[in-house]
Amino acid sequence: MPSRKSFNFEQLGLDWARPGLIAGVDEAGRGPLAGPVMAAAVILDDHRPIAGLKDSKQLSARRREALADEIRALALCVSVASASVEEIDQLNILQATMLAMRRAVLGLRLLPHRVVVDGNRLPVLDCPVAAVVKGDSKIKAISAASILAKTARDQWCQGLHERFPDYGFDGHKGYPTPAHLAALARLGPCAEHRRSFAPVREALLTRALPP
Repeated sequence: MPSRKSFNFEQLGLDWARPGLIAGVDEAGRGPLAGPVMAAAVILDDHRPIAGLKDSKQLSARRREALADEIRALALCVSVASASVEEIDQLNILQATMLAMRRAVLGLRLLPHRVVVDGNRLPVLDCPVAAVVKGDSKIKAISAASILAKTARDQWCQGLHERFPDYGFDGHKGYPTPAHLAALARLGPCAEHRRSFAPVREALLTRALPP
C-alpha cells in the first residue's frame, strides 16, 4: 500500500481513510511550444521506500534520471502516457493534459482504488480522484509521477533535437526561451511545434507575409 507518512489523506474525505492502492499522477510539458504533453501514474510500495522523492523541478537532471530508475524498479507499478501535438492543437492544452493523465492511469498494471493528481484539475476516471495543489512536493506518489513524466519528456526532446538540431531542443526542451523564439523566427515551425500556441502562430504568419 502507498505511504501515508507525508500527507494526511483523510483530509480529502472519509473515503480516503479506507485501505487501498493510491496512484499519484502528474504531467510534464504543458508550457513548451513543441511536442506532446506527458503524464505518469505511480503506485508506490511501502515495503520498498525510495529516498529523495520530491518535485522533479527541484532535482538535477542526473538525480531525476537516477530516481526514475529506482521508481521503475521499486514501485508496485508505473505507467507513462502522452497526448500528441495534434491532440493538443485540437483539444487545447488543458484537455490534452487530462487525456494524457487518464491514459497513464488506465495503463497501470494494477487498478488503483483512488487517484491523487497534482494541481487543481481532474481527469475523468472510474475511481475516486482528488486534486492536490503542490501535490508533487507533498505526496510521494505524485513526486514519483512528476519525475517519470519529466524524464520521459526530456528524453523525447533529446530525440527531437537529433531530428531538428538547429532549434536547440536539447537545451530549452521546447520552452519559449529567447534562443527558442529566435530559432522559431529564423527557421519557422518544425513538424512538432504546437500550431495553437501564440508564438508558433505568429511565426507562421510572419513567414507567410510577403517580403
